[in-house]
Amino acid sequence: MNQGHCHPRILEAAVAQMHKVTLTSRAFFNDQLGPFMRELCELTGYEMALPMNTGAEAVETAIKAARKWGYRMKGVPDNQAEIIVCEGNFAGRTTTLISFSSVEQYREEFGPLTPGFVTIPYDDADALEAAITPNTVAFLVEPIQGEGGVRVPSPGYLQRVAEICAAHNVLFVADEIQTGLGRTGALLCCDHEGVRPDMVTLGKALSGGFYPVSAVVADRKVLGLLRPGDHGSTFGGNPLGSAIARAALNVLVDEGLVDRSREIGAYFKGRLERIEGEHIQEVRGKGLLIGVELTRLARPYCDALRDAGILAKDTHGTVVRFAPPLVVTKEQIDWAMERIEPILMNGH
Repeated sequence: MNQGHCHPRILEAAVAQMHKVTLTSRAFFNDQLGPFMRELCELTGYEMALPMNTGAEAVETAIKAARKWGYRMKGVPDNQAEIIVCEGNFAGRTTTLISFSSVEQYREEFGPLTPGFVTIPYDDADALEAAITPNTVAFLVEPIQGEGGVRVPSPGYLQRVAEICAAHNVLFVADEIQTGLGRTGALLCCDHEGVRPDMVTLGKALSGGFYPVSAVVADRKVLGLLRPGDHGSTFGGNPLGSAIARAALNVLVDEGLVDRSREIGAYFKGRLERIEGEHIQEVRGKGLLIGVELTRLARPYCDALRDAGILAKDTHGTVVRFAPPLVVTKEQIDWAMERIEPILMNGH
């Protein structure tokens, strides 16, 4: 919800497109898809984009593209490609994506699972280097683990990761579905360290909360390997979704929401850090993606917050995750803090 709920400009674009045409076959061009792809590529600085619908589909697309690149460009033997992932990751709930989850509930009774993934600890660049083999095609990582508890890696981690991947001819794939498009106070979370992944997955805020829109962005050397028919989607890149996403990106830029996220996020995080609750272990995050680690289960606190009018999600058991829309004002943060502070201080 980076652009807030039912942003009027995005709503207007959606309604206008609904009066024209909502869906065309991917075998044909439509007048919204091309401009959407161009604008997304220009904003993110990549040569190509491939649109899908859900975040899970974007990650699946990145996996397929990375494997094809490995076979075509790196010479990995057929069906031997390996992708390195991190403990605590969350990429979605398709059969392939749960196959590399470290949460047992997501995997239990859904096997057999998809092979080809190697798991290492998060925020450990040495573990990445040690895990790379001649068959490694990509390293898939969240710049901040959202579902994993708003885990922020050590300064320099992403830079080191990028260097290791480049040195070993491995694609650096950043899952920015939750962290991207201004959420952390930069357009992409990787921008904080000045690194440019080989592939980036985007979703969630790409449609301003109106409609499922996701995408993978990369340069031609990777996405250009996909031929017509290799990959696709009935609804991916449809005129309605494309028109909505164009408006969502325009709002992000025109209203300065990236800068706003950084400024308001610092204010919000500062207010949270000043709460003196005995159950508060740590406050961490960037921009308006903030986690409060507790010494006890977070769910009862989130229930109490909900009853007080604050929607926050418990994640990784003991973390309360705050991720308000980037349009939030200081006055709204102050209103929220009047309710958050007593709940986090005194318990639920």
